[in-house]
Amino acid sequence: MYSSLEFRKSSYSANEAACVEVADAPGMSAVRDTQNRDAGMLTFPSTEWRALIDTARREA
Repeated sequence: MYSSLEFRKSSYSANEAACVEVADAPGMSAVRDTQNRDAGMLTFPSTEWRALIDTARREA
């Protein structure tokens, strides 16, 4: 499943030096460091990822 994820640059990445990439799949989202892709990724249930994004938007 993870090998077929399609990552995109996060809209919250401010510049090329501090980028993260995000991929969505049914029921989950994954995040990885653009500069260190081989280090792996963090995965989150969709509900937890949505809560994080909602909080980031409120705090911005």
